[in-house]
Amino acid sequence: MAKAERYNPSISEVGSIKKGFLLYLFLVPLFLSIVFALMGMRLIPFALNSIAFLLLFVTIVLSRRGFAQERNYNLAKLTKAPKIPYKQLSAYLLGVSVFFSAYIAGSESLVESLFLSGLSIFGYWLYYGFDPRKDKLENFDDISIDLVLETMQKAHSKVALIEKENAMIKDSVLSQKITGALGHAKSILSAIEEEPKKLRDARKFLVVYIDGIADVTTSYRAIEEGKVTPETRERLLRLMDDVEIRFQKELERLKEGHQLDLDLHIDVLREQIKH
Repeated sequence: MAKAERYNPSISEVGSIKKGFLLYLFLVPLFLSIVFALMGMRLIPFALNSIAFLLLFVTIVLSRRGFAQERNYNLAKLTKAPKIPYKQLSAYLLGVSVFFSAYIAGSESLVESLFLSGLSIFGYWLYYGFDPRKDKLENFDDISIDLVLETMQKAHSKVALIEKENAMIKDSVLSQKITGALGHAKSILSAIEEEPKKLRDARKFLVVYIDGIADVTTSYRAIEEGKVTPETRERLLRLMDDVEIRFQKELERLKEGHQLDLDLHIDVLREQIKH
């Protein structure tokens, strides 16, 4: 299975636009037809070509969603197959758009229009493929699938939030320590994705420690960096050192399968964050 990554709308959208570029080319002749019909005050051709343009535009929108959905599926280790087959819907709607453009808005015969419609659907599937249909859910044993997916999604989202906040921290030393801790957090997430049953032991640790880093970065960002006292900065640096060490130990524990009582460490971290 491919390595898991959190859903990133900007990356997915950019990738889907590039992948669906050929579909945009179909809009050009329709747009020109609309312009020429409007310039000639031919209202019926203008209306029909406008409808054909809208049908194709909706096809492109659905395709972009399908491409982004497929990208996220391919990047994820643990995920369910998409519920809505956007690419399949896009292929059918492309067929409708071609038929409408050829037979109703155009002057092609019914047989030729149906042939072009079927050819466009076949070409879409041949070029872009089908929607993912198989769930990527393995090695769960008796642990709840929904619990694993929900916990991992929240963890990845929180890590992304921390990375965003950390990118705006000017203190390079603190920023590097946060980056180091996040690196270990991602390794733990990857270990859980390899064996979801490990979430049973690591869930509490993940929630508290990742939330702890998020609280530190958010609180630090809420204060003007120039107003952070040396004592506060030093305490934050020690805290991040402690968090990174705990992550390292937790990762080793997961890899070796050892059971440790982490409640004491978690309680200590909570107290450190409060102060």
